Parts: sequence; structure tokens; C-alpha cells
Amino acid sequence: MHIQVVLFDGFDPLDAVAPYEVLYAGGSASGGAVSVELVSAEGPRDVPSGTGGMTLRATGAVDLERADVLLLPGASGRVGGPDDVPEEGVGPGAGQRDESVPVLLGRTLTTRLPALLEQAMNDPGITVATVCGGSLVLAMAGLLEGRHATTHHLGLAMLDATGAHVVRARVVDDGDLITGAAVTSGLDVGLYLLEREVGPRVAHAVEELFAHERRGTVWRAQGPTPTAL
Repeated sequence: MHIQVVLFDGFDPLDAVAPYEVLYAGGSASGGAVSVELVSAEGPRDVPSGTGGMTLRATGAVDLERADVLLLPGASGRVGGPDDVPEEGVGPGAGQRDESVPVLLGRTLTTRLPALLEQAMNDPGITVATVCGGSLVLAMAGLLEGRHATTHHLGLAMLDATGAHVVRARVVDDGDLITGAAVTSGLDVGLYLLEREVGPRVAHAVEELFAHERRGTVWRAQGPTPTAL
């Protein structure tokens, strides 16, 4: 299983690094059955995150011929509205004009990324996974209508507005689409990918290595529909 973690300008570092480390460890625990790399739609480059100018190096380009899984992080930026930005010279973070998360996510629509994601979503041999706001990139590109998905709780209304079936779960498995909720769910997404694609023994070994226990039930459209509780 080869996973490509797709970086874009303004990405959230933890969304990308958490599953990357889990999957990399899974490769070691499985004798090389799993491999993972950082890529971008544009190819090898230093990609600036939305957190304090931190950058990560994309070592390659999105390659749908090689990838079994494309994993898309969310963005890191200002959460509040325009009135929450401090004026220059006033208050903590003065002079910093961080862009909002919706703006950063929306900017991906002007790149080659949406077309690549659409190709991946239409390829039965590729699973698309997201962490946090990564599912909103798919939603804004019109790729989640009728699909079950989750995202950060602050973005659930936006996800619903695009025609997705919103599920309030930490990880949602909709077949060839796996979505994670808030930032640290990237650990859980990575571990679930290992369990689903390689097996629970490898996933458990990595879970033990990272001293992290996945939380909640992975939601899948299986079994009877529950009655109201």
C-alpha cells in the first residue's frame, strides 16, 4: 500500500505529520507492505504551512499511477471572523495577518489539486482519505455530494451545505473515502488505514508504539439503522 500525503499552501502540519508518522511506522512493522511520501500537486517543493511559517518538503508530485491512497490534510489559520484580527501594533500577535482557514482551503480550488482529486475519486483502485478540513476541499470541489463524511466540528455546517451526509464521528469509512474529524484524528485515520488495509496486528503494534488508543467507533454504513436514543 503506497500512500501519498498531499501538501498545499497553508496546510495544517499536524494533519499531515500525524498520519505520516503512523503510516511510516506501519511500513516498518509490516516489513515494507506500507510506504508513504509527502507530495504536492505541483511536484517537489518546499510547501509553507499555515502555522508560524513552518514548511515541509514535498519530495514528489501526486501520481495516481502509484498511489493506493491519497491523504489530504486540512488548513491551519485564523478561525474567527475579520473582527478577530488584531490591529497593527495592538494586542498579542500584532502585525500578523493570518488568513482564515476557509480562505486557505478555498485557494486550493485555483490549483491543479481539485482535478487530481476528482480523478482519484473516480478511480476504484484509489482510496481518498482526509483529516479535518481536508474533506472540505473535496466538498468545495463538488466531490462529496451524497457521500458520508465528517470534518472539524466548526465545518460541519459547510459540509452539509455541499450535499454530503454529515456523520458526527471521529472517523468515517465510506468505502473508497475515509474522513477524519478534528486535527488529532489524523492519528486515528492512519491507524485505521493500517488496520483496514494491512491488518489489526500491525495497527495494534503501531498504536502501542505511539501510546495512542483510537477513540470511538469507526462509522460505516453497515447494520441496522439505530432508533432515536
